[in-house]
Amino acid sequence: MWVSPQPEPKPGDLIEIFRPFYRHWAIYVGDGYVIHLAPPSEIAGAGAASIMSTLTDKAIVKKELLYDVAGRDKYQVNNKHDDKYSPLPPSKIIQRAEELVGQEVLYKLTSENCEHFVNELRYGVPRSDQVRDAIMAAGIAGVGLAAVGLIGVLFSRNKRQKQ
Repeated sequence: MWVSPQPEPKPGDLIEIFRPFYRHWAIYVGDGYVIHLAPPSEIAGAGAASIMSTLTDKAIVKKELLYDVAGRDKYQVNNKHDDKYSPLPPSKIIQRAEELVGQEVLYKLTSENCEHFVNELRYGVPRSDQVRDAIMAAGIAGVGLAAVGLIGVLFSRNKRQKQ
């Protein structure tokens, strides 16, 4: 089976990196480089070690080679909100990203993570589907647990009444 090669990212593209347990996001700025949020402790290409990012409230905006950031993890171009929002011009995206390199910024898993960061740069809209999906899944799981609990209560009440 023939698999088409990964298209070369274009400046301003969102890069989704498939880490174990979550997705890391970066913005492609050209010449093999991306700009992304990394916790101060993250080593490029550390993969699972960047789970530590959930334990800090600060991150550093870094410009690194996509090859180094992705490490052994697969990645893809994913401009998934282009149908909802108009991307800013690539030159503007890159200029805004480059101005942030080296800065320490606030990092919150639920409201200011790497996905919020790149969507803000590309579209001017900070959003994270990963967070939204996790919250929805937790809500659905909570409703499911509540339903199971209610069924259990009703079942045990019904059982007592028959005794």
